[in-house]
Amino acid sequence: MNGLRTGSAVLALGCLLATLPLSGIAADSASVEFGTGDKTKMVRLGAQWKWDNMWWRSNGTHIGGYWDLTLAQWRGDRFQNIPGNTQHITAAGITPVFRWQNDSKKGVYVEGGIGAYLLSDLYDNNGKQLSTRFQFGDHLGLGYVFANSADISLKIQHFSNASIKKPNDGVNFAIVRLSYPF
Repeated sequence: MNGLRTGSAVLALGCLLATLPLSGIAADSASVEFGTGDKTKMVRLGAQWKWDNMWWRSNGTHIGGYWDLTLAQWRGDRFQNIPGNTQHITAAGITPVFRWQNDSKKGVYVEGGIGAYLLSDLYDNNGKQLSTRFQFGDHLGLGYVFANSADISLKIQHFSNASIKKPNDGVNFAIVRLSYPF
């Protein structure tokens, strides 16, 4: 029954994401991400809503940011620490992301965020376990926005439940992100 509820929630989130461009809250950009770490691969789709704020403006730079709503699929290759035994997890999350960037919003940037994620199952891969389906995901990234507004970045992301419940071994990913505005 738990799998049915999770599948329904994922389907509902997917339908919501599909209708966003038709509504008054249309996303500003979309992204695709590919990640790897701890014998786990990840592919993630996202929609972003930019903030209009420009904080701490100085020397042609400022702090800005965006909301990042994502849906990911993880594939662990050592489920219960058994080589070749796989685990598939769907993860949905929302993250406020702060970005230090040029006022033109082009060129090099640095960003970071801490968000909330819900996993479809408890993670148990490569000797690492997460004891709750709710996880925090924090990341640091370095990226570049081209003249045509295409955006590419490299991020390091860590998932953990902040020791709400043990075990809480944490999961780390190295991620490549491609994004393009609407």
